[in-house]
Amino acid sequence: MPHFSRTDTDAPLTKTVAAIDATGQRLEKQIACERPLTLYLNWQPVVTLMTLGARPEKLALGYLKNQGFISDVDRVESVIVDWSVNSAAVITSESIDGLQEKLSEKTVTSGCGQGSVFGSFMAGLDEIRLATPSLKQSTIYALLKNLGEYNETYKNAGAVHGCGVCRQSQILSFVEDIGRHNAVDTLAGELFLGRQQGDDLIFYTTGRLTSEMVIKVAKMGIPVLVSRSGITEMGLELAQKLGITLVSRAKGRHFLVYNGAETIEFDEVPA
Repeated sequence: MPHFSRTDTDAPLTKTVAAIDATGQRLEKQIACERPLTLYLNWQPVVTLMTLGARPEKLALGYLKNQGFISDVDRVESVIVDWSVNSAAVITSESIDGLQEKLSEKTVTSGCGQGSVFGSFMAGLDEIRLATPSLKQSTIYALLKNLGEYNETYKNAGAVHGCGVCRQSQILSFVEDIGRHNAVDTLAGELFLGRQQGDDLIFYTTGRLTSEMVIKVAKMGIPVLVSRSGITEMGLELAQKLGITLVSRAKGRHFLVYNGAETIEFDEVPA
């Protein structure tokens, strides 16, 4: 397990500020914090993310893993976060030859709080083999109900996305961030550190299901992706190619299955 080091303690997730309502009354309200975090790999700068600041070590690991810059958790020696200079450095004994070439192959994306992926991001997709899930409609409803207990920062301040790793209707881990891709990378970092397999897991997000989101969940080995929001054409095409059960517009007792309906048992059809 890598060594973790952090200075300036944990970054606050919200801040109380003054606002004036429609009646002219002054109110104290919470807003979401937003701060830059520059990621370094063996002290070479990789990218600067705009983030809420929750679990920065796992965000750094998950981002680098999903981009294809690291692959072996046993060779990660340390993760150093220093909020005084807004940086996170991952030190690994794994070879990073060709890093600068990979960084030069940059694509601007639809992601919020991130906005770009690198050439290595698409590598290895043809080798991904996901488990075939078995999911009940009643389980989806129970999961959505349980998720209502989360989203603490969103409830207090808005302006953030939330993502969760779930097993059936149980939420194993949930994180919020300014960008939905930061949130998914943070959870990817947790699975990476814990050497967890995603075969029996469900990934939930409040954000839209774009190609980047589908790819990252596939790289985590998770075969079911559920979103409160909508999907994009490329997100759907990749889900079909990779065999991901894709559920969107999931809220309350409503959802739409765009791929993998045969993996769901419709056992609680609304009247």
